[in-house]
Amino acid sequence: MTDILVVDFILLILIFVRIASAFFASPIMGHTSIPALVKIFLGLIISYIVFLSIDKSAIKIEVSLWFLAANAVKEILSGLLIGFMLHIVFFGISFAGSLIGFDMGLSMAEAFNPMEETQGNVIGELIYFATILLFFLIDGHHYLIRGLVYSFSVIPIGKFTVTVPVYQLLIKYSGLVFIIAIKIASPILVSFFLISIAEGIISRIIPQMQVFFVTQPLRIGIGFLFLTTLIPIYVYAIKGLLKGFEDNLFTLIKAMGS
Repeated sequence: MTDILVVDFILLILIFVRIASAFFASPIMGHTSIPALVKIFLGLIISYIVFLSIDKSAIKIEVSLWFLAANAVKEILSGLLIGFMLHIVFFGISFAGSLIGFDMGLSMAEAFNPMEETQGNVIGELIYFATILLFFLIDGHHYLIRGLVYSFSVIPIGKFTVTVPVYQLLIKYSGLVFIIAIKIASPILVSFFLISIAEGIISRIIPQMQVFFVTQPLRIGIGFLFLTTLIPIYVYAIKGLLKGFEDNLFTLIKAMGS
């Protein structure tokens, strides 16, 4: 009877390690403003639910420190990869905001991002936090929990190995950061490119005119006007990106279990 309780306890600990790692690596659950005790408590609740729902007969547990340490490392890697997947969308959107802010001339106007503990221009931070709000509105936090629960049926406890398909998917998804940034920022980047051409033409026609001093305030005003106009398109595009990465998350989990 004692051996059964010890085995169940070790299994519960390994489940908790994967879920807690995913929480600490995810963009929302890993936020520093959420106390560690809250993350641990939520992780324990979900771990216990998963423990009651999975098929424990197919899992072989050894009561040894070496087994626990080796499998804990595997579960940490599994959780970190699952939690990191959602970061890719947020990295891309934040990068897009940085590109827009640079073209608007606001690269010097930086703000502290408490989510990432980094400095970024105000446009990037504005789009970043708007994305977080949209993430909650579409129940994006359920994606992470659903993916974690699904991972235990695809990746049994202690069976995770970093294979070639996992490497390929990580490289592919990491490259999407730049694609997402260009997609989000391209309407404003193209508009400011045309404005730069117009500035060059005016400076050639009227050499005495200080074009850049005159057009810099105009750039900021036009930038905010474009952002206001593009809000419905951005909401639709970012919503599609967040939902699309649910499929990418499940694809990665399947690759990790193969």
